Amino acid sequence: MGTGGFGRYLAAALAARFASEGMGMAVVLLALERTGDAAHGAFVLTAWLAPNVLAAPLAGALAARTRRPRLFHAGALAGFTAAAATLAVLLGRAPTPVVLAVAALGGTCGPMVTGGLSSLVAALAPAGPARERAYGWDASTYNAAAVTAPAAVGLVAAYASAAPAALLLVASGALAATLAATLPYEDPCAGPSRKGPRVGMGAGLAALWRVRELRAVTSATTVAFVGVGALTTTSVLLARSLGNPGGGGVLVTAFAVGALTGSLTLGRMTSLAPGRMACGAMAATGVALVGAALAPSLPLTAALFALAGVCDGPLLTATLRIRSQYAPEGTRAQVFTLGAGLKVTAASAGAALVGLAATAPAWTLVLGIAGLQLAGAALYALIAVKGPVPPTAAPTEPSAGAARAPGGPRTPGAP
Repeated sequence: MGTGGFGRYLAAALAARFASEGMGMAVVLLALERTGDAAHGAFVLTAWLAPNVLAAPLAGALAARTRRPRLFHAGALAGFTAAAATLAVLLGRAPTPVVLAVAALGGTCGPMVTGGLSSLVAALAPAGPARERAYGWDASTYNAAAVTAPAAVGLVAAYASAAPAALLLVASGALAATLAATLPYEDPCAGPSRKGPRVGMGAGLAALWRVRELRAVTSATTVAFVGVGALTTTSVLLARSLGNPGGGGVLVTAFAVGALTGSLTLGRMTSLAPGRMACGAMAATGVALVGAALAPSLPLTAALFALAGVCDGPLLTATLRIRSQYAPEGTRAQVFTLGAGLKVTAASAGAALVGLAATAPAWTLVLGIAGLQLAGAALYALIAVKGPVPPTAAPTEPSAGAARAPGGPRTPGAP
């Protein structure tokens, strides 16, 4: 696909992820407005997120096998949007089991908004530095959505109500589905290879375990995302402990803006091996958060949160590059969707864990999150480093169809 196709892809990805990132706040605000109980919104949000890891292998397998990729991808985004619209109408008005069922159905489309869309990038840009830069731009759509969506939902809800805020997300999802329907899927690299091997639903999971580089980045980022999932609640608790109960939003925004900055700058350094970038990003994020945990004031804490975000920004870009380079033939869509599903599930677990530990001193919770980032970096190094790398070793691009054995070559210079 040409640059026009990639531009439309970025617009579709940003619109879809804007809708996805805003759902958490919209659901809670709707529940609070209509029932007076924010916990009801939390249960609905859990039902929305929970199916991700279960639906990911099926979504990836179907994406790889479908002979009508335009219909499949646009249809998945349309299903996501329809569920969001239905929740906007039913939440707080219909019986709870019905609302939870709708949320769970919408959640099954979640893997296509994240990893499913990202799996298309390899067909949008030629192999080499151009493709690696394309993954950097793709990663920036996640961070841009994380910055803008909650702010937009909160602003609309403040000036109108939660229902129009939810409808804003529905409109964004509809735009994403429309744009996805215009992408040139007829490019032979974008759809399934009819002459290639047909793989089962377990092939992606097998690849994540058997291919050392995929196992390393998936294990490490899953551990790190337990901490990321706890960051929002912990930010609120930390700001309150510093004497500013309303400052939690400042810390979350600082981290998100830093992450966007990091993905647009450090994440575009194609000269740095993705494995080294991933490991360094987790380690540096952990160190910055240690400083934030010990900072004596909100402004200094916010600055360190922003620094942690800058360090975290390149992590997604590096992860996408590793998945693309090392996914065996026929498994790319599964590898992307399953990897994203595991991270979402880990983040959900982190949010639940910090709820159980909310009475602990806030600074210890931040140290715990920092420790998870450092543990992720150590886990990556432990799995990925198995002796010296031959100076000429380099992974072949997935479009070449070369499946890699667990002990196969790695990117030169990768840790």
